[in-house]
Amino acid sequence: MQFFLKLGFEKVAWSLRRLHCPVDKNALVLEVGSGGNPFSRSNVLLDAYEETRERHWAPLTSDRPTVLGFAERLPFQDKSFDFVIACHVLEHSSDPAKFLSELKRVAKAGYIEVPDAFMERINPYRDHRLEITVRNGELVIRKKSGWMAEPETVELYEDRVKPLLTGKLIPKHPFAFHVRFYWEGTIPFKVVNPETDATWQAPVVGSQCKIPTNGRLRSLLQNVLKRVTSQKARNQTININELLQCTNCAGRLEAHMDKLICKTCDFSFPVRNRIPVMYPLQDIQCQ
Repeated sequence: MQFFLKLGFEKVAWSLRRLHCPVDKNALVLEVGSGGNPFSRSNVLLDAYEETRERHWAPLTSDRPTVLGFAERLPFQDKSFDFVIACHVLEHSSDPAKFLSELKRVAKAGYIEVPDAFMERINPYRDHRLEITVRNGELVIRKKSGWMAEPETVELYEDRVKPLLTGKLIPKHPFAFHVRFYWEGTIPFKVVNPETDATWQAPVVGSQCKIPTNGRLRSLLQNVLKRVTSQKARNQTININELLQCTNCAGRLEAHMDKLICKTCDFSFPVRNRIPVMYPLQDIQCQ
């Protein structure tokens, strides 16, 4: 990725960024919100849902140890990972402080990628609940009280500028419209309006930015490099149960056929198709 950036091939560098993970070969890497296109270097995957509109119904990839659960209540033991990746998932959270606290709890370092606040303001996504940017090495987070903060600004933008921005400018300069944030030990951040309620119901329809697709040659290159940079053999040896903990009481778990049972509170978590479903009790009751 850095090689192509130095040459000025920003589009190519952006398409290859998921192959870049600054850790050694022995590091254990978790990806939160892994969806249908996880980073090749991730050893363990976590996503909230098997199917969801929030990732445009792309099927969940589960080609390595995979867990269903929420980032705000991660089902992993403290510092069980060397590195955690959260790519295009933080902006979906209504509780960013808890989200970031959990990343810091389970990992020693990590990488966060989100749309920049300016892009989110003029081209809002109906499922995004935060506007995020970086100032002085700190994540600056604004909770959205609704999916569109400034309807008049968005209308002016969509009338003329949107096709030019999403069709030409963003694909040519994607790094300028996104936040890429590395952290180690702690995550410096500030929520500028913590009192705002961001738990609103997302609308069924709304304006969405067209997601650029990679060309055939770039896709082929990506697939080849994914195989080279993945740790497929190692991933098959990972015992996910040794990393998990109860999302209700943080107790250790015991495997029983098609479920995991907490040794402390006796709560039972189902295992479907070898994927532990680690939703906390209150979230199960609300479904």
